[in-house]
Amino acid sequence: MLFVSESAKKKIDQIKAEQNLGDETFVRISVLGGGCSGLSYKMDFDKELKPEDQEFEDKGVKLVTDLRSFLYVCNTTLEYSDGLNGKGFEFKNPNASRTCACGESFAV
Repeated sequence: MLFVSESAKKKIDQIKAEQNLGDETFVRISVLGGGCSGLSYKMDFDKELKPEDQEFEDKGVKLVTDLRSFLYVCNTTLEYSDGLNGKGFEFKNPNASRTCACGESFAV
């Protein structure tokens, strides 16, 4: 399962409304090789499902990931912060053994 915090849901809904993305648009989460800890997160808006995609819905937000990425992000929560210590989306991943200081890469 993938989860979304209330703050992330509000920001996703805001972005979708501002960009007229429509209800069929979902959040695609991927894991790529790279970053200072070895793996990095990628988040996009998408409309096309692929055969091996894993689909989840939390708080009315549809989250999709490919099967390989799901092995790394299972039970992860997508958060959003607009505070003084940083602004943007952040992944709270219980599978990560370490993360870099910026929070954009991790290792398992």
